[in-house]
Amino acid sequence: MEVLYKSTRNGEIGVKASEAILKGLSEDGGLFVPDHIPALDKSLQELAGMNYREVAYEVMKLYLTDFTEEELRDCISRAYDSKFDTESVAPLVDADGTYYLELFHGATIAFKDMALSILPHLMTTSARKNQVKNDIVILTATSGDTGKAALAGFAGVEGTKIVVFYPKNGVSPIQEKQMVTQKGDNTYVVGIRGNFDDAQTGVKRIFADKELAGRMEAAGCQFSSANSINIGRLVPQIVYYVYAYAKLLEEGRIREGDAINVAVPTGNFGNILAAFYAKNMGLPIARLICASNENRVLYDFFRTGVYDRNREFVLTSSPSMDILISSNLERLVYRIAGDDAEANALLMQVLNGEGKYEITEEMKAQLGEFYGNYASEQETADTIRTLYERTGYVIDTHTAVASCVYGKYVKETGDARPAVIASTASPFKFTRSVMNAIDMKYNSMTDFELVDELSALAHVAVPKAIEEIRTAPVVHDHVCDRDEMQKTVEEFLGL
Repeated sequence: MEVLYKSTRNGEIGVKASEAILKGLSEDGGLFVPDHIPALDKSLQELAGMNYREVAYEVMKLYLTDFTEEELRDCISRAYDSKFDTESVAPLVDADGTYYLELFHGATIAFKDMALSILPHLMTTSARKNQVKNDIVILTATSGDTGKAALAGFAGVEGTKIVVFYPKNGVSPIQEKQMVTQKGDNTYVVGIRGNFDDAQTGVKRIFADKELAGRMEAAGCQFSSANSINIGRLVPQIVYYVYAYAKLLEEGRIREGDAINVAVPTGNFGNILAAFYAKNMGLPIARLICASNENRVLYDFFRTGVYDRNREFVLTSSPSMDILISSNLERLVYRIAGDDAEANALLMQVLNGEGKYEITEEMKAQLGEFYGNYASEQETADTIRTLYERTGYVIDTHTAVASCVYGKYVKETGDARPAVIASTASPFKFTRSVMNAIDMKYNSMTDFELVDELSALAHVAVPKAIEEIRTAPVVHDHVCDRDEMQKTVEEFLGL
């Protein structure tokens, strides 16, 4: 059955998957959502016998219904190839009785690779399918990981250009080095004087500028997005939850039909939304555990029904979650509003004007499958150290937030059913925070000395992504103010 996509702010707009991928954002500012969530059409037992690429096809074919089998399989095979340092693509590791789904084995050692390895192929295939002759200009804001993963995915891809904005002092040194050393004539990286929400707001403003869109059309190019608002980012993320369940079943850790819990470190809400979609496809997930850091806007939302971004922005050791405007939450709000685009649009209008909104009691009642909590900076560090001391397994700061919150959930509820924690980044990406959590004696070392020390400590080889940037020259050094973002894009594009 064909799946069409409609805007969360105008339910009447229906486009094919390839059109939604190309547009990124609906013209009314809404996010594209499927007109229905398709059910898995393979049994869990059948999925248990498949590798990652095969599971990816079985899940994604249900959403990308205007792609031919040949087109979709080609995109998948190009994405999940030798760029990943393990044949399984996303290994499941049992540590202290909990399953860590390692989503960081791609080119940039973060979970964003899982979707951003395939998005360029989905996008160029979509352009061909829709006879688009313009160059596609990817415009994106990053809190740390999306930027490098998108740059790596789109670098050198014919018919595309990519512009990435990041908060100049709001990412880890390794994250910044990965971005500013990115090669490729079609890539452009800009640090802004501000935080991630400033960058994201600026990008949305540029997307909404009709006059600029007209000038770009005349110049033979058009914008699209690689942020998690793009449905081409969300659909590939659904895959790894289905794959994780299939692996547990294959290994005899669970029986077919047994429910599991899923814990996800969450900033922009896309990753846990993908788990919600998987659950609604028929995957036996009991609770969706939404883990926040000290920027606890989502925790407060699940506790009170009020989304309020009017608060202090906290820079933490888990910078990819330092977000107060969780864009993908709009997709969930639209869903619990009964797919009422008008009601959702009104809430988003209030958010833009007042910086907060409150959902109805009827909507709150539909959030029972979610559990929200947060981890302080101290709790995050303690979780890293404790898990290492117990097991020798080292996790990064974002994964530690989820692990800590999962522990709180079990303590509160006594629910000890099998749990999968989304491990969203390699500890090598946040070496200083990770090593200081284990022992402050490492504090005097340089970032790359810490890399080698972590490798010895965890008995894990230094990832290729880190080795490559040790001596790589900086090729992007542009910095601008928040209100200069559009001017910077126009200069890059020669408009």
